[in-house]
Amino acid sequence: MKLLAVTACPTGIAHTYMAAEKLTQAAEARGIAMKVETQGSIGAENVLTDNDVNAADGVIVAADKDVDLSRFGGKPVLVVGVAEGISDPDGLIDRVRQAPVHRGGSSSAGNAGGRGGSASGSGSGGGAGGAGAPGAAGARGGERSVGYKALMNGVSYMIPFVVVGGLLIAVSLALGGHPQADGGLVIPDGSFWKHVNDIGTIGFTLMVPVLSGYIAYAIGDRPALVPGMIGGWIANTGELYDSKSGAGFIGAIVTGFLAGYLVRWIKLVPVSRFVRPIMPIIVIPVVATSALGLFFIYVIGKPISWVFENLTDFLGGMTGTSAALLGVVLGLMIAFDMGGPVNKTAFLFGAGLVSKSPEVMGMCAAAIPVPPLGQGLATLLRRRFYSDQERETGLAALFMGFFGITEGAIPFAAARPATVIPANMLGGAVAGCIAGLASVGDNVPHGGPIVAVLGAVDGVVMFFVALLIGSAVTALTTVGLVTLGERRSGAGSAGTESAEEKLTVATAQQSVVPPQGGAAVAPQDAQGETASSAAVGTEAAEGASDVLSGYLTAETVGEQLSAAHKEAAVREMAALLERSGKVADSAGLVRAALAREEQGTTGLGEEIAIPHAKTDAVTAPVVGFARSAEGIEWGALDGTKARLVFMIAVPEAAAGDEHLRILSLLSRTLMDPAFRTRLLGAPDKETVLTTLAEIR
Repeated sequence: MKLLAVTACPTGIAHTYMAAEKLTQAAEARGIAMKVETQGSIGAENVLTDNDVNAADGVIVAADKDVDLSRFGGKPVLVVGVAEGISDPDGLIDRVRQAPVHRGGSSSAGNAGGRGGSASGSGSGGGAGGAGAPGAAGARGGERSVGYKALMNGVSYMIPFVVVGGLLIAVSLALGGHPQADGGLVIPDGSFWKHVNDIGTIGFTLMVPVLSGYIAYAIGDRPALVPGMIGGWIANTGELYDSKSGAGFIGAIVTGFLAGYLVRWIKLVPVSRFVRPIMPIIVIPVVATSALGLFFIYVIGKPISWVFENLTDFLGGMTGTSAALLGVVLGLMIAFDMGGPVNKTAFLFGAGLVSKSPEVMGMCAAAIPVPPLGQGLATLLRRRFYSDQERETGLAALFMGFFGITEGAIPFAAARPATVIPANMLGGAVAGCIAGLASVGDNVPHGGPIVAVLGAVDGVVMFFVALLIGSAVTALTTVGLVTLGERRSGAGSAGTESAEEKLTVATAQQSVVPPQGGAAVAPQDAQGETASSAAVGTEAAEGASDVLSGYLTAETVGEQLSAAHKEAAVREMAALLERSGKVADSAGLVRAALAREEQGTTGLGEEIAIPHAKTDAVTAPVVGFARSAEGIEWGALDGTKARLVFMIAVPEAAAGDEHLRILSLLSRTLMDPAFRTRLLGAPDKETVLTTLAEIR
């Protein structure tokens, strides 16, 4: 019997490879040939070829993310969550024999079956049997809903368009704009920088349909991409439904989900086998695009236009009221949808009164840069809550905020709408209120610090006070809400694990099934000399001093942990690391390690936990190890309690290379069951040190 498998988890780190290892070991024990493709954070490895598929008797897909099943047409395909690949590999091998045959098409595991289900697909583009991707949901937060993953898929594809478009517009204004007598900034038509500005505008124009299209793609697969993108374009083009402003990114999210689920519904319609081949490339895209586009124009678009008109009338009735109240309302509207109909209503209202009441535009101008500046500042204040991509987007948002490009905050709002939008609105309201109270005036229809630098603002000092306080309020509110959300969910945000952790796969998992049994291979010490595998006593202690470049030493090894739960264990491990003399702030180390646990468990399963922290609470990299006789609940996907606990602490300045290398060495060695058995069974500290010396 020959079987194939594909394993994938949302972060593409430990569980992807642990499931692969478990399936491979179970197959080997039963004399079954199995090839496992791992779709980790660095891409697909051990990729299944057409020859592999042709010779296979069945396929197991243990994944918590979308996996293309179209290549497995004609083969029994069993789709489960990655947790089942870890906890029940033998059961999966038994069940795949009875799994329904996949009939081809372009279905994916993320939308082709419920937990423990199968994927049978169809020629029209695949099945849509389950409500979401399978996986281990629940208390440990290991699996996200299909809606969340679809939204993140759209955001990840949209971010480059926001960054490229926003930065090109900002650079063209900075280098090619010519100040006008009234303080405005104009780029001459036909100039080089005008062309750069036009290219940036194209990027901004495309970001909304791209967001919508890739949300739809994650739900309905390839047939949903066209209706999603065209639906997003319609949502962003207000002229199509008599609105002065499009629906912006919020409208794009709506059209993305509508397109995705509409396509999934159409796939369920039974059709003749003669029609099936043209369903995914002609029938589904044409029907879904037409239906969605007309629905948005005639049903959704009219209310948007009505809201736009009535908001304008509402603001017109407020001009005689308190300036502070008007500033609050304008700030709330500016920050709500960042370029959408509500934002445009407030902006056009202020722009229309520039000549008569520049104070109204001054309120808008103070609120306009608050969302991007606040979100960019939040990524600097709490870096660990954001992925590398988000931190880079935060820097770009700061730059865009300076030039009054509110859309720089859209990626953050799309990823965490319930957190970011209220924080943006609060900061915008504060900025607008302060500007209103101080009678700040703006003589051009634009906002952000750039208009003050160019001399278009009356009351420059208070303008910057309003802007800075509003941005700080947004940043602090965002950080507070994100922290609260992480504590409640116990799971990571859009960027659960850092890029450094994800990259450990490249070296840590080069061999899915490490050598088992037999004598341990002697490690190399720091000078390249071979240590004897028979070394004991003092020689063992000296060999152990070179473990992980000396970061793990006899001083940082404890025989047994007394802690009964995770937080206490982290504190005990921090105290153990303190013996090295490299811990400057023990409490700070504990806080950093616990904050990392709130982003997502460091319990890898197989009775292993590797809590870690990148913090300046330590002066140099240090690693500690201890065992727990009873085991500590660490939230591992396979349900095992942690009995082998390693703790890594690295200063921020050294985090990039050392954090990666230490995780790599540990992961690679700990995947060997024989090593884990020896480490658990070591009778004393001396033997523990001898065993740890095998880490290389």
